Amino acid sequence: MLQRISQHMLCDLSEQAKNSPRLRKNLNFHAHNDAACHRLLNALEPGTYVQPHCHLSPDKEETLIVLAGRIGVVIFQADGSVAEHFMLSPHDNDFGVTIPSTVFHSMVALESGAVFFEAKAGPYVPISDAEKASWAPAEADADSGDYLKKMLAIFEK
Repeated sequence: MLQRISQHMLCDLSEQAKNSPRLRKNLNFHAHNDAACHRLLNALEPGTYVQPHCHLSPDKEETLIVLAGRIGVVIFQADGSVAEHFMLSPHDNDFGVTIPSTVFHSMVALESGAVFFEAKAGPYVPISDAEKASWAPAEADADSGDYLKKMLAIFEK
């Protein structure tokens, strides 16, 4: 089925993210979780916490292209130290990134209405405990908010 990606679609998805307890929402273009290629829009709102993680499978690199708003990307060393950080925005020089498998990363919404297009190999496999950063709090942990503040502070410098 033909699906056009529009400004209205991005705004609608952002509204859904604002009303979501996790402050994020995705819209899949792939038909099912077993699809060989996953393509989706992902809306992030300020305050959402994405636990730093990596994908161990060599075919699970992911490409992100920011379509709206500003998103900060943090790349970590295996020990949790920050290797690099950068901002992605459709209005700046850098608007996308391909993150290789085994690289620990996270993203933060730097403004409301941030939406990116994501592509990676399927099928969908939930992130395992081995792929979650042991040095960062889990999403449901009480101190995840403090960790999010530390990631956001990187972009205030």
